[in-house]
Amino acid sequence: VFQRMTKSECYFINGTEKVRYVQRAIYNREQFIMFDSDVGHFVGFTPYGEKLAKRWNSNAVFMEDRRTAVDWFCRCRYKNFTPFLTERR
Repeated sequence: VFQRMTKSECYFINGTEKVRYVQRAIYNREQFIMFDSDVGHFVGFTPYGEKLAKRWNSNAVFMEDRRTAVDWFCRCRYKNFTPFLTERR
């Protein structure tokens, strides 16, 4: 059985004052590539991940989309889910 998984995570510090976006791609329990908004580019962890990171990092339009994910992916979700998470008892 083969499994490929992509995880997108948002880390919030002091509300939305400091937000970090991390995207990971995993194949058969091995992370092969990762994007971290604090770093600003993809990092490969396997030969295939390194090749993919080089290709994606050279695509300016794709990279601009990843770098702005803090706003369009994380901050909009924070506004939607915060009342449910913080007011829950």
